[in-house]
Amino acid sequence: MNILEVFTQRRSIKRFENRAVTRAEIETLLDAAVLAPNHRLTQPWRFYVLGPEARGRYGLALGERKARKLEDPAAAQALRERTADEYRALPAMLAVAVVLHENPEVREEDYAAVMMAVENILLAAVASGLGTHVRTGAVMDDPAARAAIGVPDGERVVATVSLGVPAELPPVRARQAAALLTTWVE
Repeated sequence: MNILEVFTQRRSIKRFENRAVTRAEIETLLDAAVLAPNHRLTQPWRFYVLGPEARGRYGLALGERKARKLEDPAAAQALRERTADEYRALPAMLAVAVVLHENPEVREEDYAAVMMAVENILLAAVASGLGTHVRTGAVMDDPAARAAIGVPDGERVVATVSLGVPAELPPVRARQAAALLTTWVE
């Protein structure tokens, strides 16, 4: 599969087959990640491979955030447990963090580099026959989520990546053509 085919095959996978992702498969993806462009070669990425119990704790933290919106305590508890179980059952999950540099300019460059590393993971997964679902958001800063991941102070979690063999491929979602979003400047 050439790189353009990999781009068109990448999807956010919601359901995975019940097959573990091997350590070798994950290491291949991480080796691809560190090839991302990185101005100043600060190599600011940090990767956390979460085992079943860590995934469950992360899911519980996410479920807790979702449950706060519910008034019914029984429904809130069921949501917490269901979310923890869903995450625990994932074939594999990575958390990707950036080391926070004291210089704001370098910090911004490093964040961009880490997000390019995340994209490398996603594309390498497709090329390897795996599927991914990348997530970002406020939960990454939640103390319980950070504790589940094991990320130290001085790092910011920027994404989690669920990983496995796709149980189904969702259809391609329509996107605007690049030509509609491009300005040619002379």
